[in-house]
Amino acid sequence: MEHFCIITNRPKDPGLKTTCFIQNYLEEHGKTCMVQFTEETSGHYTDAKEIPDDTDCILVLGGDGTLLQAARDIVDKDIPLLGVNLGSLGYLTEIEKSGIKEVLPKLLDGQFEIEHRMMVEGSVVRDGKTVDEDYALNDVIVTRSGNFQIIHYHIFVNGQFLNSYNADGIIVSTPTGSTGYNLSAGGPIVEPGAKLLLLTPICPHTFGSRSIVLSAEDRIEIEIAAGKDGCRQQVEVNFDGSKQIILYTGDRIVVRRSEKETRIMKINSGSFLETLHKKLSGTGV
Repeated sequence: MEHFCIITNRPKDPGLKTTCFIQNYLEEHGKTCMVQFTEETSGHYTDAKEIPDDTDCILVLGGDGTLLQAARDIVDKDIPLLGVNLGSLGYLTEIEKSGIKEVLPKLLDGQFEIEHRMMVEGSVVRDGKTVDEDYALNDVIVTRSGNFQIIHYHIFVNGQFLNSYNADGIIVSTPTGSTGYNLSAGGPIVEPGAKLLLLTPICPHTFGSRSIVLSAEDRIEIEIAAGKDGCRQQVEVNFDGSKQIILYTGDRIVVRRSEKETRIMKINSGSFLETLHKKLSGTGV
């Protein structure tokens, strides 16, 4: 590897000490390294157009949220991401801040593997026309917007009616996103390399509502139905907790597996199960 890029969540790297250390290390070893900083108020962390196509690796400094946004921003670049955790224990970030000195030589020596993580794409359909669309590595979430109200949803899979829910929201999650909001909503934890989709209601107002595991090739449609007494409902759909789109009664969000994928670099020998153990037991920091 010869060409690197660093994307840094500036508030999580005070004085840019970690960023500068990595950049200096790479350049001292004859590598090129450009740096971009997060701009959280802009809705994007980085400008993908400024990242050269011959970049071999993007190091993402921050937390899982920073890496998720970077994955969406560079979705058309097909460059592997290496997460450096500057916050609490995450599932996506590979390296802890304390382990950077040990990991960088391994990176330059090619001692790593690349995991291919599936992504989903969601399309907002209104009056039979697609009015917006985006990608997600973790999940697409439909939740109520504005007043506290129970939302009525109709769910279709491959064009066939599946079920109706009265709930606060609906989550369509990838295996990577199974440890996110899906887990908090009572959904199952899935090994991130699996190929499937999870459909999980948020606070359903009926007994017996459970997560549904679907094939990665299934096409999920969530239709916003009329509310109580036929009133017009307003909800919002979020892609990886970032981009928000407002939906109304009659609108649909169509979620399917994307042809795009995110490549995550793995250097440490620790498995997903080890990370999961630390997270669940509270022993990780």
